[in-house]
Amino acid sequence: MRVLVVGSGGREHALAWALSASPLLTKLWVAPGNPGTALVAENVHLGAMHTERLVQFARDNEVDLVVPGPEGPLVAGLVDAMAEAGLRCLGPTAAAARLEGSKAFTKDVCDAAGIPTALWERFTDADDAHAFIRRRGGPIVVKADGLAGGKGVVVAATIEEAEAAVDLMMRDRALGDAGASVIIEECLTGDEVSLFALCDGTDAVFLGAARDHKRVHDGDTGPNTGGMGAFSPIEGFDPEPAMDAFIRPALQEMARRGTPFRGILFAGLMLTPGGARLIEYNVRFGDPECQAILPRLRTDLLPALLAACDGELAHISLQWRDFASVAVVMAAPGYPDAPVAGSDVGDLGPAAAVPGSLVFQAG
Repeated sequence: MRVLVVGSGGREHALAWALSASPLLTKLWVAPGNPGTALVAENVHLGAMHTERLVQFARDNEVDLVVPGPEGPLVAGLVDAMAEAGLRCLGPTAAAARLEGSKAFTKDVCDAAGIPTALWERFTDADDAHAFIRRRGGPIVVKADGLAGGKGVVVAATIEEAEAAVDLMMRDRALGDAGASVIIEECLTGDEVSLFALCDGTDAVFLGAARDHKRVHDGDTGPNTGGMGAFSPIEGFDPEPAMDAFIRPALQEMARRGTPFRGILFAGLMLTPGGARLIEYNVRFGDPECQAILPRLRTDLLPALLAACDGELAHISLQWRDFASVAVVMAAPGYPDAPVAGSDVGDLGPAAAVPGSLVFQAG
């Protein structure tokens, strides 16, 4: 099998690392990749958002499977373009990727399918949003409707913080079109869980769970990031009830709408005192959750991804290694607000040589 992974982060390095162990694999590329992926695959100088060039490369090199890592190419229609060219690509169509691309769409799906989530309202007018915030009070959550690179959610402790978030998104357009409309919802409290499922449009297979830590500093302080670390598994968390409550109903509702979901569905959950609630859906593996989960997977990943593309997950069973995994992110100075590019991280050899450790690079 000839496989192309799309992306350049630690998640894509972990995916390439896992796929490289498959006896079915004959050739592995990563586009654009990073110095770490070059250790397990051949890097290709094509950007993740260069859809036409990626399709041409996959066609010219007779790629059997394309595996996009980040959400951007999926929302932009990479799967659709690959399908038009007769190429197999793991992930949802652009229409199905709206589960991540629009928080209002996700909420509509939840309401239609009876999926537990926070109480919410959508606003396209900043004055209306302000009035709602004043009625509800804080703490309250303000979310940009569209993709905002992990910067579109503000958990506001006070009315003033929430109103400032609305103004930043809707009036200042700090997030561009992503903040043209906002979702305002109740603030849930509890422990978070990232639940992953491999889906083929009809069936779903549990693909691991992790808990990530988003604050940049120790002690859960500082601004939110894309994730400073994660661990898996989560003690006491039973995935099957969560699959029944949050994954399978979403698949059924997406199929009912004529946009069946294939690929990796990521349900971000809050375990509240009143039960689990959905925070958000993402349509790809998490980063850094992927780096914590895949080392625990005993089963060959490649056949499972092929089965998801081909609608044959009913025949797939995944087995897991009986140990815990912890992923710790090393980020550039100034991250996440003003990261200093080009920082020297030194020799990674000693870290990689520690028994039981892996180094996944991002770039």
